[in-house]
Amino acid sequence: MGVPAIVMIGGAYRTHPVASPAMPTGIAYIVANEAAERFSYYGMRAVLVVFMTRYLVGSDGQPSPMGDTEATSIYHLFASAVYFFPIVGAVISDAFLGKYRTIIALSIVYCLGHLALALDETRLGLTVGLTLIAVGSGGIKPCVSAHVGDQFGQTNQHLLQRVFMWFYFAINLGAFVSSLLTPILLSNVGPHAAFGLPGGLMLTATWVFWLGRREFVHVPPGGRQLVREVFSGAGLRTVAKLFVIYVFVAVFWALFDQTGSAWVLQADRMDRHFLGIEWYPSQIQAVNPIMIMAFIPIFSYGVYPAIDRVFPLTALRKIGIGLFLTVGAFLISAWIEAEMARGVQPNIVWQLLAYAVLTAAEVFVSITCLEFSYTQAPRAMKSVVMSFFLMSVSLGNLFTSAVNFLIQDADGTSRLSGVEYYLFFAGVMFLTAAGFVAVARRYQEEVYLQDERVGE
Repeated sequence: MGVPAIVMIGGAYRTHPVASPAMPTGIAYIVANEAAERFSYYGMRAVLVVFMTRYLVGSDGQPSPMGDTEATSIYHLFASAVYFFPIVGAVISDAFLGKYRTIIALSIVYCLGHLALALDETRLGLTVGLTLIAVGSGGIKPCVSAHVGDQFGQTNQHLLQRVFMWFYFAINLGAFVSSLLTPILLSNVGPHAAFGLPGGLMLTATWVFWLGRREFVHVPPGGRQLVREVFSGAGLRTVAKLFVIYVFVAVFWALFDQTGSAWVLQADRMDRHFLGIEWYPSQIQAVNPIMIMAFIPIFSYGVYPAIDRVFPLTALRKIGIGLFLTVGAFLISAWIEAEMARGVQPNIVWQLLAYAVLTAAEVFVSITCLEFSYTQAPRAMKSVVMSFFLMSVSLGNLFTSAVNFLIQDADGTSRLSGVEYYLFFAGVMFLTAAGFVAVARRYQEEVYLQDERVGE
């Protein structure tokens, strides 16, 4: 029996990649959509902690800001939720609706979340907005990244690594622009504009993705076959093998995502004069995406080939290197705290150095794990496996949120602060990296790509 086409108004869509060495025509729409969607997410996230600690109002309209520790806990709880919902989106996508229709439907939910944040500055608006964004943003994540891979077959698989690099470049282009712009809007105009602009970009992202519908390969949902494959012996072995890797990667995210919480609060106490400008604390995050955009070609064409000449640089070895680099980034942050404990106010350049080390770690860990997850997943389980990778981000943020809840005293102060806070996370990361090396040596890789059809 042939594979049924997904029929929509106006005709049928392709269900398999065309056998061609060229770049798939739908990639441009996906990359443009990702840049706009990431602008919306990171723009909102860049100002979230500052909004909660300075601009939040009560039901009576009077200022009712959160303390630093509570805001950090809420921030990471939200980030955890964002990366928990991918499993929901993956099941809807792979079993029932397919990736395209799942992305369109959940993008609308996403837009409504931004609208709630833009209209309501109270805790109610915050709760409703963050919940809808977590469902929408989280739900589409595994679908979008798996949808990228679905456009490729055996003939043009050599382009897959390059596309995931540029896909990641688009993510960081959107994040860079929004991380600079939304803090200015929050400070000079207010929360309505700072959250409204990201909402407008998310609406644009949805429209761009809809425009590319005729260019995409639409892999049909698996239905009961997906359930059978996931719970087959091979499916469970694949999930179990990868989940062990993701547990270690989760600790990386526990540290990395503190650039939007603890590092913002740290920057607020530093000398932020740099390049003749006094930067907003939440703007410092913008160096991460711009460094990513610079590091991607440097690592792809320089660092990776150089290391590969010394020893074979497998995907798992890249991840291991990145985990150890993360330790170094947090040791720099610990040194900054030690300096501030003496009455010295270090210049923000020192945090930029920590960002450079952490960004290098991100290139080694995150981009590599994204491609690794797609290639290691059986064909009918691409979104499901991607959701488990994204769940590692959820677990990491849940860990950070739990730590911040546990160290919070009744008066809002913290029992683990300053140097000790950063040394604690650096120590956890070092033990994690050492454990990962031992596990990675025994991992057996298998590669799965979509089948091709000629002339479809």
